[in-house]
Amino acid sequence: MLKDEWTRAADDLFRRTVIVIPVYLTESIPFAQGRDLVERTVASCVREVERPASVCLSADGPGPGEAVAEDLSRVYGVRLVRSDRNRGKLAGVRAGVSHMLEAGGSRECRYVAALDMDGDHFANELLNFLRAAAQVRAVTGRDRTLVLGRRVSRHRPMGFVRGELEELADRILLDALQYDAAVCGKPLALQFTTSHGALPDLHSGYKVFTRRTAADVFLQPPRPAGLSEEAYYRHAVEAVMCVEAIKSGAMLAEVGRSTFDEQPVSAFGSLERVALFRDKILWPCRRLEVPPPFVAQWIDNHLPRLLLGTVVPDGVNEMLELRRRVLEALGQAEEPTRRPKGIVRAPFL
Repeated sequence: MLKDEWTRAADDLFRRTVIVIPVYLTESIPFAQGRDLVERTVASCVREVERPASVCLSADGPGPGEAVAEDLSRVYGVRLVRSDRNRGKLAGVRAGVSHMLEAGGSRECRYVAALDMDGDHFANELLNFLRAAAQVRAVTGRDRTLVLGRRVSRHRPMGFVRGELEELADRILLDALQYDAAVCGKPLALQFTTSHGALPDLHSGYKVFTRRTAADVFLQPPRPAGLSEEAYYRHAVEAVMCVEAIKSGAMLAEVGRSTFDEQPVSAFGSLERVALFRDKILWPCRRLEVPPPFVAQWIDNHLPRLLLGTVVPDGVNEMLELRRRVLEALGQAEEPTRRPKGIVRAPFL
């Protein structure tokens, strides 16, 4: 029986899975280094599928990334999608998924994988994602599933500060999803995500969607929730994928995945950090219509959990600045004389 389950998942990966890799490289990254990273990802993905055309490089705007994607599409025979301007990872994934689901022969597609081009997402682990989706379907009978690739650590691949702030974003995203579930009267199902802790890795950049869920997330009109294009397409990309999947009826699942001890390259790492995490927090709360006082309280609930508060003064100041910007965007700004420095540390241990 186990052999049959493995065989079916392996066959689905080989014949009925499409892989979308958004590509964007800045001028600051040497061309040879950027090409090498993307090529590692492309070569590993091509090995897992029957036809190279099941892999799509989605160049998010002109520049070095587009040149690398064009070159590798010729070398490996993978599909290439170009966007006229750089908007952000979500735009690249949307363009790639739309092309793959609407391309000839896509009717046999059962799964859509979205993974970053940075060499830190290993294609040989895709089989585990599909086996998890198959298990969810066998247990629940549901064919809408989003499988998250759970990292062992947020901090090691991204660094201490980004790891801490991503944990904060994950906690508030989970709060927002729980709030929406209560308002809608539809419990949030997490039984396939909490085997290794109470907090799913919602902002992981490695995700696999069943076909129906991918269509629900990527083929529908965008929902920026009143925020800027940059906030929606570039900053809140992982939150958008999770929220729209769950709102469409998808079940969340999670499998472990490998990462390097330090990411080889990171587009997110070059962004203004407080603005990045402000939007990661704001978009799901806006999209799910969470009242601002709830968001403010959730931030105050979670800041004392973070070890970033032990880094004085820089870590404390960054947390407080992030809190200030989120509350300001929500119309909850406080007087400067009332900066609540005490909220970032518990009074006693």
